[in-house]
Amino acid sequence: MAANPDFIYQPQMRPYLDIIYHDNDIVVVNKSSGLLTVSGRLPEHQDCLESRVHKVLPTATIVHRLDMATSGIMVMALNKPAHVAISRQFEKRLTQKSYIARVFGKIEKAQGSVEQPLMGDWPNRPKQKIDHQQGKAALTHYKVLSYRQDIDGQTSTLVELTPITGRSHQLRVHMLWLGHPILGDRLYAHEQALAMSSRLQLHAQMLQISHPVTAQTLTFSKACPFD
Repeated sequence: MAANPDFIYQPQMRPYLDIIYHDNDIVVVNKSSGLLTVSGRLPEHQDCLESRVHKVLPTATIVHRLDMATSGIMVMALNKPAHVAISRQFEKRLTQKSYIARVFGKIEKAQGSVEQPLMGDWPNRPKQKIDHQQGKAALTHYKVLSYRQDIDGQTSTLVELTPITGRSHQLRVHMLWLGHPILGDRLYAHEQALAMSSRLQLHAQMLQISHPVTAQTLTFSKACPFD
């Protein structure tokens, strides 16, 4: 965590685990902000969403990830065929996802897109950066939902974000490139935007997949916790 030397891992314990759906093949959970998706190398980083799910569903496997600071919907597979089927959907971009974020300042355009290639910023891991020579293609659509002004007169914008690609930190870096960092972002926000929230105000609100066995379209959603 070179970019966050003062970071202390303290995931919330309530709710310990928020399962919103499960059957014989998949489990869908609402991950809390501040909880790792999978365990880290250090002993104090062993508590994670995967280990919590394993306590009730031991066969569950990770298919995709959310950043530790991001909250919201995740799906896990409960057997190998389901894992393969859902992984293929993510790889072929057959899933649909939408996020809610509150960003610094006022986004003037009601909607738009950010298409900027991303790659790891290795001297500053785990940060990512825009790089037009070596970066991988990344596309995010955004739509303004509302504006808010705090008691200090600072405006923030609530936006719906739809990532077409799934690059690491994509939404966070694309909003920064747009000039509107996500509030509470310990990696990318400037001091003023960081001070406006105690958590990263980014939430995976909706995920749509095809069931790995029945092929039925399933849509899962969880209301945004910070707005």
